[in-house]
Amino acid sequence: MATDSKRRLAYHRRLFLLLLTFSWTLVACFVVFQYGREKHFKTERFDADLQLLNLRLLSALAEGTTPDRLFDSLRDSLPDLRITLIGLSGEVFYDSSVDSLTDNHRDRPEIVRALAHGSGYTFRRRSRTTDRNYFYSAMRSDTTIIRTAVPYSVSLHEVLAADRGFVWFMLSITLLMSFAAYFATRRLGRNMTRLDDFARRAERGDRIDDEAAFPNDELGSISNHIIRLYARLQRTIADRDREHAAALHEEQEKIRIKKQLTNNINHELKTPVASIQGYLETLLAHPEMDERQRIVFLEKSHAQSERLRRLLVDVSTITRMDEGSRAIQKEPVSLNELIAEIAADMELRPAGQRMQMEIDLPEPIEVMGNPSLLGSIFRNLTDNAVAYSGGDRILIRLVENTDELCTLLFADNGTGVSEEHLPYLFERFYRIDKGRSRKMGGTGLGLSIVKNAVLLHGGTITVSNRPEGGLAFVFSLRKKG
Repeated sequence: MATDSKRRLAYHRRLFLLLLTFSWTLVACFVVFQYGREKHFKTERFDADLQLLNLRLLSALAEGTTPDRLFDSLRDSLPDLRITLIGLSGEVFYDSSVDSLTDNHRDRPEIVRALAHGSGYTFRRRSRTTDRNYFYSAMRSDTTIIRTAVPYSVSLHEVLAADRGFVWFMLSITLLMSFAAYFATRRLGRNMTRLDDFARRAERGDRIDDEAAFPNDELGSISNHIIRLYARLQRTIADRDREHAAALHEEQEKIRIKKQLTNNINHELKTPVASIQGYLETLLAHPEMDERQRIVFLEKSHAQSERLRRLLVDVSTITRMDEGSRAIQKEPVSLNELIAEIAADMELRPAGQRMQMEIDLPEPIEVMGNPSLLGSIFRNLTDNAVAYSGGDRILIRLVENTDELCTLLFADNGTGVSEEHLPYLFERFYRIDKGRSRKMGGTGLGLSIVKNAVLLHGGTITVSNRPEGGLAFVFSLRKKG
């Protein structure tokens, strides 16, 4: 197919050849017709001149002038003129070009026409008498036919020939039209070639820009519209495919996270369950154990069960945020009151788990959100600071408050963490010191819950080490749901 298209003549060349053939044929027919028409017109006019002469001669004969006297009177002005008098039956009475009378002329074409119509002429007929070509013009009277003849010489041929200037003029006009047709068809052919190239690229699925590549005419406008529509369709399909790919990636990522979460949960559950089982089996296997040791084992079992409860609560929160973000009910929540509750809870903690809280909220802050999830943000950040920061003070400050967003700072004055751990703090089950985290009862989900809760409320969160020591969490919350 491609080879045939290469061998085939270009569209604009085929169109040009078609127009050229048509125009030249039309002009040739017109020139031939006009040439013959003009030649006929000159012939008729020359015959009319001879017919006037014939009429004068007939009048002179009717007045009694002899044919010789007539011929002698015309010899000086028309030296090549031949005069013939013929009877109505075709016999020749007089011929100025021969001494003896010739055969019957009734079958001569001009005589036949003169007998039938009163006059007639013959263009370039060879005389049987003189063996020369003549232009014959005959006129009939009541008793005779007079015929004048002029030798068909070069001069007469030029007189009767059509004007060649007209032919050259038409040829020049046709050449100019051919050049104009060539450029017009070439322009049209370029448009068709571009449109064909566009169709081939579209068939292959190539990327097509919507930049106008066609001239400003009807075909160019149609072609530009087609290309722009196709380019928009391509972009729409590409956007759809990207959205589909993103949705598929997101779905696969959710599946991966769920699998990872399930594996991590199974791993995290094994330790407290195994510990509880070991303590209980020991208690059951040794009923003689003293009361003090028994209480220690029961306290350890209780601590592990509390850790197990926290893990289940955190997993439930994570699952609720992953699967039911659209179904989470939101209502106006006062962050001032929420933070005040966190500070009040801090006062009730044991002395070893208590930190001083500095709250800098100079104005009321109300957001549209879920009270439980908003509370989990500050509660988990507080628990994280108490458990791992090593500091004794927490700072909660309003950084910015607009009609759309509020930005807060949550910081502690502890030791902070190494820079390489900062990008992973919000990952599920990520622990800097796994042994210490389990000892403190942490589930590894607290900061992940914080990040997801912030995202569910249309905000962002970042973490960094403070220059004076400790971690600084800066997060924003959208005030309108």
